[in-house]
Amino acid sequence: MWPILYRAFQTLADRHNFPPDFPSVEVATGLSSMLLADPGFYAVVAEDDGRIVGSNFAAQRSPIAGIGPISVDPMVQNQGVGRSLMQAVVDHFAARNFPGLVQTAYHNRSLCLHTKLGFRTREPLSMMQGPPLNAKFPGYEVRPATKEDITACNLLCRRVHGFDRGGELDEAIDAKTARVVEFTGRITGYAGNIAFFAHGVAETNQGLEALIGAAPAPDQAFCSRRETMKCSSGASTVAHGSSCRRP
Repeated sequence: MWPILYRAFQTLADRHNFPPDFPSVEVATGLSSMLLADPGFYAVVAEDDGRIVGSNFAAQRSPIAGIGPISVDPMVQNQGVGRSLMQAVVDHFAARNFPGLVQTAYHNRSLCLHTKLGFRTREPLSMMQGPPLNAKFPGYEVRPATKEDITACNLLCRRVHGFDRGGELDEAIDAKTARVVEFTGRITGYAGNIAFFAHGVAETNQGLEALIGAAPAPDQAFCSRRETMKCSSGASTVAHGSSCRRP
């Protein structure tokens, strides 16, 4: 199963001359194992004659679910497996707010599939990486987040985005990666981490700059340019020749 995740992303990146999201099978295996062990994630696999040919994950820790990573064995791509995996996850969240996802901008076939499934492109999202800045800004104090900060952070996120991501923040605090930024003694921003699988929110750009400036070196860097999409409606077509189940 995990070599499929690696090969799928590696094949796609090589085809378009981009760096791969997963630099090795071990990194892909570590991520997948982490997601499967986390009750905050939903997962399905696709089988063809009893052989696993793909998988899909979705974070369900917040009101808006986040889909991915999704992968299909390169040997069986363009046979409807990806559609089945996406449809299974969309159907799972049909009773709640529609999920969102981050789509690699250069993968046009995947972009077309997600559009057919009811997703709409919302905005471009660029991924950048570099060394820690160790930058500070007058009046902005960045410190580790604590459980007592969750209520204030959730209120902030709801003001900015209309919903909170308290479940993710709680896990980030347990992992000791979450930070808050205070201005005039009040929390004006926070980040679960400055990394690929994390989010940050602030009232102003200055608050975000303070969080980024205080970020340590990441454990693992991923670099690519992507598109952010949000699902607005469902679709009904299911692929033939494969079935989806929970692992």
